[in-house]
Amino acid sequence: MAEAVEREAMLRAIALARSIDIPDGPNPRVGCVIVDGEGRTVGEGVHRGAGTAHAEVDALAQAGAAARGATAIVTLEPCNHTGRTGPCSEALLAAGVARVVYAQADPHAIAAGGADRLRTAGVDVEGGLLAEQAAAINEAWTHAVSTGRPFVTWKVAATLDGRVAAADGTSRWITGEAARAEVHLWRRRCDAIAVGTGTALADDPQLTARDAQGALAGHQPLRVVVGLSDIPASARVLDAAAPSLHLRTRDPAEVLATLAQLEVRHLLLEGGPRLGAAFLAAGLVDEVVWYVAPVLLGAGSTAVADWGVTTLGEGVRLRDVRVEQVGEDARISGRI
Repeated sequence: MAEAVEREAMLRAIALARSIDIPDGPNPRVGCVIVDGEGRTVGEGVHRGAGTAHAEVDALAQAGAAARGATAIVTLEPCNHTGRTGPCSEALLAAGVARVVYAQADPHAIAAGGADRLRTAGVDVEGGLLAEQAAAINEAWTHAVSTGRPFVTWKVAATLDGRVAAADGTSRWITGEAARAEVHLWRRRCDAIAVGTGTALADDPQLTARDAQGALAGHQPLRVVVGLSDIPASARVLDAAAPSLHLRTRDPAEVLATLAQLEVRHLLLEGGPRLGAAFLAAGLVDEVVWYVAPVLLGAGSTAVADWGVTTLGEGVRLRDVRVEQVGEDARISGRI
């Protein structure tokens, strides 16, 4: 089959993987396209979240008998283990697929090995086609299964002079409606959202994902409160709108270890200055999303508490920095 046909099919598979509006969750986003010997698409599939058919199985069901002798183009190496569903490598063999082209190698220690299983059975297998584009779809998932801890995005909303609250403690609203709407989208995309007990007690946040009308919107992340202080049962973060968890620790590594056991792949850190500083000091922030409001206060709570930096050279500098206007505010984002 012409290389151009396989490349075009992979671009379509990547688009399919991106098309599903689901949170990161325990499983990756995957797209698959089945192409026959004439270069015609005979099946397309996409994985819709944990417990649903994997992309290959979804595409094979659509292709039916046309899958025999065909080529499967898939964004992630076919899995080789039985979880909530069976191994995709065996499904491809049963369907009689002659060739498999995948983009990203599976970093999951348990699920990997599908390519070798297929090769052993005589299937022509090639990996690495548009691997970087495919890997970008599942950055948080890849990080989590590779490192054993969730990918951490730290979100901050601050004034031009770096304040997250005024001298009297007021903090609503520093940013405008457009920025706040984006934050709700972030919450929908992540598996969990964390604040410290100080924020939970002072602001009584609900930490839910809502739409423009203020109604609960789609997926609700696990709400995590970190710290030793008691949280009253009447706190909004403990209500029935979404699941909640109080982790009585101040150790960020312990927080992430617990969340990893719960298959949390992506954590949105929204806590106040002390929680953010603790994660920074532990080297456990991967991405920063910083909203800057065109407001000057001159006094009040700073966005980050003291975390031990004494000289400029010790400061954290972001890479891959992006700056965009969001309504009346600016969003600065980058990786650590």
